[in-house]
Amino acid sequence: MRVKLFAALRDHAGGDHLDVEIPEGATVADLQAALRTALPEAAPLLGASRIAINLAFAIPATVVHASDDVAVIPPVSGG
Repeated sequence: MRVKLFAALRDHAGGDHLDVEIPEGATVADLQAALRTALPEAAPLLGASRIAINLAFAIPATVVHASDDVAVIPPVSGG
């Protein structure tokens, strides 16, 4: 599954996306675990990030499908 990355996560991955393997029927929580495995140095940032599926924030129990548009949205600051 291709996952879009932004800001510091993109820097950790060395690009604007990351391809991770998750089984059919996997949830957002499973995806988050796969991301932490793929980018262990970014684990704290991943823990503070939200997962968006098809342009909407998802909860950990949401099932992720291969055809979904998936992005990791890190925390932002500013004013």
